[in-house]
Amino acid sequence: MSTQTVSKQTQKNWWIDATLFSSAVIATLSGIYFLFLPSGGFQGGRNPLYNVQILFARQTWDDLHTWGGIAMIAAVAIHLTIHWSWVAGMVRRSWNELTGKCGCMNPRGRWNLILNTVVAISFSLTAISGVYFLFVPGGRWAVDPMIFFARTTWDMIHTWAAVVLISSAVIHFAIHWKWVTKVTRNMLGRGSSSGALQQSKPVIVSQ
Repeated sequence: MSTQTVSKQTQKNWWIDATLFSSAVIATLSGIYFLFLPSGGFQGGRNPLYNVQILFARQTWDDLHTWGGIAMIAAVAIHLTIHWSWVAGMVRRSWNELTGKCGCMNPRGRWNLILNTVVAISFSLTAISGVYFLFVPGGRWAVDPMIFFARTTWDMIHTWAAVVLISSAVIHFAIHWKWVTKVTRNMLGRGSSSGALQQSKPVIVSQ
């Protein structure tokens, strides 16, 4: 059985999106670990959190969260760079829509705009706060440098922005499920010979 032809641009998009998805899963699972086990505890006394291990040691979860987050930020940066002209066009189109200069979007387009705006803002907040924790050491005796906010405020921003990001990203993924499965089948060589898939479609936003 022959397979559908996948364009070079679509293949590139698929690999970037696969990297983004994989790193997001790692960052999310490790983030859930820290959400329910925010402290490693200390030895001595009645402390149920001390030395708790779920699949991996706490330090391993920390490394997974850090490098998963870094890979996620890198994948998004590459994705935006490749599709920058498209993103810029969408920004202009959205601005014209918001200012009433044109009726450029149908209801589905407006819904996508709202959803992708939520994804973009929550991702930015999650990434910025994540970079803060990457370069500002924590710990019991660490001095809070008070960069814009207290460390506890940065922690709240990181946690809740990530919760919003995960929720909106799941909805986004569900909307583009047909495209994802179709291209993935072709990339894995399981597609049919019904035609050639030439049109590239970024997963970040869709009309």
